[in-house]
This record gives sequence, structure tokens and C-alpha cells, in this order.
Amino acid sequence: MIRDYVSHAANERTFLAWVRTGVAIMALGFVIEKFDLFVHTISATLPAIERGPILQRLDKLSGPLASGGGGVLVLGGVALIIVATVRFIHTRRLIADEAQHGFDAGIGELVILAALLLLGAGFVVYLAIG
Repeated sequence: MIRDYVSHAANERTFLAWVRTGVAIMALGFVIEKFDLFVHTISATLPAIERGPILQRLDKLSGPLASGGGGVLVLGGVALIIVATVRFIHTRRLIADEAQHGFDAGIGELVILAALLLLGAGFVVYLAIG
């Protein structure tokens, strides 16, 4: 039996939860980038006369925030996975160590998560104002 198996298993579950969150954030970034590419393609192929009010509204959604924001979300997801990996390895070593250690709050994860939440809120406001 592995010593402190319960602690190691909890550490792995936490790590996998952060990885899933990072992958979901990256997927959202890809969706935003693809949607922006879709809007640009439709705008370029249809003449202005054939565009109805729906396509004119889609043109307003495509802007600098949509084109750069998806890439920022992808990079943010990658950064979140990197920070989670470093944190996982550090916690694994602390669990395996015989000495007692104090609790260390994950400030790095919270900063990245707060930045990504603000970016997501910015997208929601951008789409609502449109």
C-alpha cells in the first residue's frame, strides 16, 4: 500500500480538475476565434445588399476584442495548466516528506482564475452591448 495514498489521490483529483478547467478555457478561446473567422468570411463573401439585419449585427460582434480575446483565453488556459502542474508536483513532494508543513494558499491559481473570469465577463458585456 502507498503511504498517504488518500492525500496523493486527493492531490491528483485536484490537479485533474484544474487541467479540465484549463482545457475548457482553451476550448472557449478556440470557439471565439473560429466564430470571429466565420463572421469575417461571411462578411467578405456576401455583398452589402444581400446582408440582412442579422448579418449586420454579426459584423458588430466581430471586432478587436473578439479577434484577440480568443487567443488570450487559449494562452490563459495553457498558463493555468502549467501553474496547476507546478502546484501538483510541489504538493506531491510535500506529502511525501516526513516533516510537518504549513498551509500555502495558491495565490498563482487565484490570480490566473481572476484574470480569466474578468476576461469572460468582458466578453459577456461586449456581446450584450454588441
